[in-house]
Amino acid sequence: MDLGIAGKRALVIGGSQGLGLSVCERLAQEGVNLLIFARDAARLAATAESLRAAHGVSVEVCSGDITSAADVDRLGAQSEALGDVQILVLNTPRPPSPMRDFLDETEQDRWDQAYQQQLHGALLILRRITPLLVASGWGRVVAITSASIKQPMVRHALSTIFRAGVQAALKHLALELAHTGVTVNAIAPATVITPTFSTFHNLEERIKAVPMKRVGQPEELAAMVAFLASVHSGFMTGENLQLDGGQTRALV
Repeated sequence: MDLGIAGKRALVIGGSQGLGLSVCERLAQEGVNLLIFARDAARLAATAESLRAAHGVSVEVCSGDITSAADVDRLGAQSEALGDVQILVLNTPRPPSPMRDFLDETEQDRWDQAYQQQLHGALLILRRITPLLVASGWGRVVAITSASIKQPMVRHALSTIFRAGVQAALKHLALELAHTGVTVNAIAPATVITPTFSTFHNLEERIKAVPMKRVGQPEELAAMVAFLASVHSGFMTGENLQLDGGQTRALV
C-alpha cells in the first residue's frame, strides 16, 4: 500500500538508535526524507550515512538535548530552513533506571530527570515544531508513549506519571488543530524489544504477562508510526493506540 508520504520530511526525535532508529528505517523505506535529532553527534552522523546509503533519501541531523530550550529552538530553526518538515515523531528518553514503584521513588533528582526528559522536553518540541506543520497546511504528529498511561504497570511510576502528562497535552493539541489538516496521535507500547530491554526488565517475567506470549518487535511499532504518518490516517486524531500483545485489559 502506498502511504502517500514519499518526498515529505519527518523530524524524528531520538532517531539515532533503538525504537527511533527503527522508525527512521521504516519511513526511509517509504521514501520519506529525514531530520534526526539526538544527543550523540557521532552516532547521528553514522546513522545518517547508513540511511542515505540504504534508501537514497535525504537525511539531515541536529545534535542536541530535548530538555534544552536553546537546543530545541536551534532544531526549530533548522526545520524552518529546510522548509519541508510535515511529520513529527516524538520519541522521548526512558525514565531513570532502575524502574521503581511510586513509594520507592524517594530521590528528587530522579523525579526531576524524568520530568525534564519525558514531559518538559516533549512540551518544548511540540510548542516549537507543531506551528511549522500548521503553517504547511498538512501534518502528522505521532508520539511514542507507554501502555502504562492507560493501565499502570508495576515499577513504572515515573514513566506512567509523566507520559500521562504528555498524552494530556497531545489530546489538547489534537482538538486545537483538528481543523488545520494536522493530526495528533500516540502509540502506547509495552514489552517491545530494544537493544537495552534486558537491562531494565526480566524478559521471561515480562513475557508471562503478555497474552500473546511474545515480545513486540521494533519493526511492528515502526509500521504503526508509518501508518499514522500516512495520508490514510487523515480522519484519525487524538487517539492513543495500544501496541502490547493484549496486555491492557481496559475496555476503553
